[in-house]
Formats: sequence, C-alpha cells, structure tokens
Amino acid sequence: MRQKIRFEKNIKGGILTILESSEVDPGVVLPLLEEEYNLEEMVKASSDGFQAFSQCLRRRSFFPSSDCCGKLFENTVEFFKDDAQEKVIIEYDDVEAFPKEEKFQLEDEDVELDKILEDDGDTKEDEIKEIDSEDDTPKFTPEDTSEHEN
Repeated sequence: MRQKIRFEKNIKGGILTILESSEVDPGVVLPLLEEEYNLEEMVKASSDGFQAFSQCLRRRSFFPSSDCCGKLFENTVEFFKDDAQEKVIIEYDDVEAFPKEEKFQLEDEDVELDKILEDDGDTKEDEIKEIDSEDDTPKFTPEDTSEHEN
C-alpha cells in the first residue's frame, strides 16, 4: 500500500501536524489520519536520534513500522532544523519493507512442466476401453434399506 505522510509546522502555535493518506486503489487516495504534536518536542526528539524520534512519533492511533519510521526520520532531519521550511511530504510503499527477491530461473537439471505434461502418443484404444468398460450406474435391490433408494 502506498502512503503519503505530510509534516506541517505551525511555528506560531508550536504545533506539528502529521497527515497520512493512502492509495487504496490505483488512483484513489484517501486521508487516513491527522495527528498534532508539540513542535518543540519533535524537534528535540529528531536531534536526539532515531530512537527518540520514533518514541515521540508513535501513538496508539499512528504507529508506523520500523522501516517507515526510519524513512520518516531520514527525510525529516533537515526539515526540523530549517525553520523556514513549513511542509515536507514523504512517500512510503509497504513493498519497501520486504527484501528483494531474486528472479526465479530454471536450472538445467530442473524438469520443465511442459515436458511432463506432453502427451507421449502411446495411449492405445484398448487401454481406454478397459478403463471405461465398467458400468458406473448405481444399482439397488428391493432388500436395500438405505435412504438412497430409487
């Protein structure tokens, strides 16, 4: 899920507002969250390092993963140092949290599925008739007292 997290400073009010929105479908972005923080506390936490920043940032309603927190920290360090900058937008995609997988390739020893499924052409009519020779129709006798009578 792709997310946009926007940090906005209100220097006069001493408030930092964090707005989170997410792309729920391609092209459809919904606002998810708006949280207010004490700006001075966030500036101090940012200068103290990642651990202090993540502890100050996380709340019951906004609890980003460690990867997301790391990206937010890295992209807001300069933002908190510069009083003139009022907004910063950070984009985060959940896929970034997963390690890159190697592209799967068949080895020479691997058996290809197409070769297994190929028709060998040796099926004889007699073999097919043997399989289909039995009558599969259920038969009942008058003495049969089961619930599944004709």
